[in-house]
Amino acid sequence: MNEEKNISLYEEYISRINKVQDYIENNISEEFSLFNLSRIANFSSYHFHRIFRTMTGETLFQYIQRVRLEKAGFLLLANKNISITQIALECGFSNQSSFAKAFKNYFNMSASKLRTENYPQKNINSKEESNMGKVFSEIVCYNNVMRKRQYYERQKHINIPYTVEVADISEMKVAYIRHTGPYKKDAMLFQKLFRKLYSWGDKRKLIDPRKTQWITIYHDTPDITDDDKLRISVCMTISEDVEGDGEVGILKVQGGKYAIGHFKLNEDQYEDAWNAMYTKWLPKKGYQPDDRLAFELYLNDTENTLDKHIVDIYIPIKPL
Repeated sequence: MNEEKNISLYEEYISRINKVQDYIENNISEEFSLFNLSRIANFSSYHFHRIFRTMTGETLFQYIQRVRLEKAGFLLLANKNISITQIALECGFSNQSSFAKAFKNYFNMSASKLRTENYPQKNINSKEESNMGKVFSEIVCYNNVMRKRQYYERQKHINIPYTVEVADISEMKVAYIRHTGPYKKDAMLFQKLFRKLYSWGDKRKLIDPRKTQWITIYHDTPDITDDDKLRISVCMTISEDVEGDGEVGILKVQGGKYAIGHFKLNEDQYEDAWNAMYTKWLPKKGYQPDDRLAFELYLNDTENTLDKHIVDIYIPIKPL
């Protein structure tokens, strides 16, 4: 009975992603927004993009771009009486120039060459390293069986041991230093930011090894936001009467119900840990993320070694 329930909850996630994919495919000429698509999926817009990527294997932008280009390729071969410009507009491109660049980058040939030389459909996409699927109707129009198979296959590769608890946490006041720019796999950057914050707190005698907690808040989704605009806040918990100073700001982390994943990670396992929480544990247990910010909490532990990080991942949740 529990296994049947877990499958039905996974399928609820899949069903929501299916609705978004169907909407995109049926309205391909529209200008899509993350907010509207997340509403169709009934997921928080803050967390939707990560869920979409981990379940489909491509970012939301990649999926939209791929479907547009593959439909354009199909129309180029299927109806040679339609102009290339008209096909570009019908497939959601704002102008011929942007379409031509994207088409050549994806198919390794121009739209006019494809049409003139009448390439067979199965040979159009020659990108060896593309993970955005093959071309035309069999793949563009995903069916539920394929989606479920792809989703469950992805879950098999997330093999990090972890435990999760659900808990209500209190609101936390934190002092933070914010970084805007690339940060992925840059351990030295995080060390530099936390050292600076530690120095600020130490000078003001704000650090209590028994109570002070150290966290990182992620304000943006790397798959959506350009690297040079990504924002993170490295934080330390403080008492209510502390005020900010210079580059050190003050904010409050909202309380409420969170799924808390307990991990021991290598430096290159953080993304897998987040993915395990979002698309493995949450749907299995009947939860989805809400609009509050997610964060990492770093733990001092006698078991901590040079090659393992003791980390708790906090994801704000609500019932599925």
